[in-house]
Amino acid sequence: MTHQIIQDLNSRYTAKKYDADKRISPENLDVIKEAIRLSASSINSQPWKFVLVESDEGKQRLHDTFANKHQFNQLHAKEASHTLLLAYDPAFTKDKFRKRVDAEVSSGHLPAEMYDTFMGAYAFAEMNTDEHGNNASWTKAQVYLALGNIMHTLARLGIASTPMEGVDPDLIGEKFAAELDGHVCEVALAMGYHKDGDDWNHGLPKARLAMDDIIATA
Repeated sequence: MTHQIIQDLNSRYTAKKYDADKRISPENLDVIKEAIRLSASSINSQPWKFVLVESDEGKQRLHDTFANKHQFNQLHAKEASHTLLLAYDPAFTKDKFRKRVDAEVSSGHLPAEMYDTFMGAYAFAEMNTDEHGNNASWTKAQVYLALGNIMHTLARLGIASTPMEGVDPDLIGEKFAAELDGHVCEVALAMGYHKDGDDWNHGLPKARLAMDDIIATA
């Protein structure tokens, strides 16, 4: 199939070794950041925070978060051009949602007279909030919508990536406390350019189930 979307998805793969000398251009970073901002979420909740790790100091902090586990991903902390920390809000309140509804109105997307009606959409969050105000299972799901969007964006730009659930949320929360502002990071995305000859996963054919095994038409 020659469609551009299919070409993007066929070219996308999980990089295993990055070239530390190759950096994502400022122009591409602008595209990536805007793609992050435009990611979809349930009721436009956007219950997230993203930390783009690019400085040597930030990379060292990220490297240090692998002290206790998941060392197989540690090399990416310094070798990848950038790493994106994707974090969710474990206590997404109605007052926080109000800020999103304010943006709906100020952008012109939502008529001001529908403000209170749209606030009612917070019921989706309430259905997933426990007696302690925790709705992490719901807000974490929104982060994965953004992750998929960013991975496709990177594929279109010809930038390699490595999604990593093999991270240490506790140490990331400690080392990046100021940037995360109470959000929890349980998945990160290394980004950059693969190391020629050293990335064993580069160029291999896709291994996916047959279409009939996963898609039923009703």
